[in-house]
Amino acid sequence: MEIVCLGLNHHTAPVEVRERFVVSENKLGAEAKRLCELDGIAEGVVLSTCNRTEYYVAADDHRIAREELREFLQSHAGMRLRAEHLYEMERAEVARHLCRVVSGLDSMVLGETEIFGQVKKAYRAALESGSTSRILNKLFQKAFGVGKKVRTHTGIQEGQTSVGSVAVDLAEKIFGHLRHSRVMLIGAGEMSRTTAKSLLSRGAHSIFVTNRSLDRAEELARELDGQAVRFDDWQRVLEEVDVVISSTGAPHALVDREHVEAVRRKRRFRPLFLIDIAVPRDIDPAVGEIEEVYLYDIDTLQEIAVEAKGHRADQIKACERIIDQELAKSGLFESS
Repeated sequence: MEIVCLGLNHHTAPVEVRERFVVSENKLGAEAKRLCELDGIAEGVVLSTCNRTEYYVAADDHRIAREELREFLQSHAGMRLRAEHLYEMERAEVARHLCRVVSGLDSMVLGETEIFGQVKKAYRAALESGSTSRILNKLFQKAFGVGKKVRTHTGIQEGQTSVGSVAVDLAEKIFGHLRHSRVMLIGAGEMSRTTAKSLLSRGAHSIFVTNRSLDRAEELARELDGQAVRFDDWQRVLEEVDVVISSTGAPHALVDREHVEAVRRKRRFRPLFLIDIAVPRDIDPAVGEIEEVYLYDIDTLQEIAVEAKGHRADQIKACERIIDQELAKSGLFESS
């Protein structure tokens, strides 16, 4: 039995390609089960975040598995992938890659903490759907142990470790400061919560939270001492705010050019800063063509992330050493 990984991420594919391949969290288990229905594939785990979609499998023949995965991935999105968008790995290379992912070394924001939990959810979904067994259970459990050791024994998490924090840095660079800024969060998930806390720490004083589930919006608004807004009313709030951070799980754009054009006069054409940290994107790229609007999607955050990476080169080396040592000690994945 051999282990194989096929995927695409922010290093290999832009957001307009990645968003076509996103698998929602509530479908990860079913998607992993579909993998096990492919010829020669015995086990499967699907990892899908804003930065990556990856398929991990245990199979009898790595060549057959790779071909099956290519067809599966492309049929999922209904489009042909360019070769440079994909990466394919097998055996020890898969184990090392997964350890780097779990440790935050392969993230857009170096050392980010969210990815550890995202991989755990992906693995749990596959486990509960009956899509994993001896091979992938060992692989993922080993990766979680290595990731924990990396985070415990290095300083890789120091500095900005979330996409939300980097988004706030970018907002501050555009405006100079965020004092007295009014902010609307579209989406009430963990990403929105992290971003909002960063905004408040930098001086933002009014937080509006809108979400399809009003209960979740109210819960987050209470935590942030902000105000919940019914999802049907978010366009009215657009007249008042300076910054919009959008991070939902919607399958299509929520904010169109027409929404912004409709409130420009009421806003007196004040600058509006929009950060779309959702994949698929929440905000139509055409919105950024409006004169006083500054729109940035998740790929824009790469520039700041690269700067952070340069400052922590020594920590990266320390993390890599731990990963190599732990995998060498296990001897589990050199052959399958």
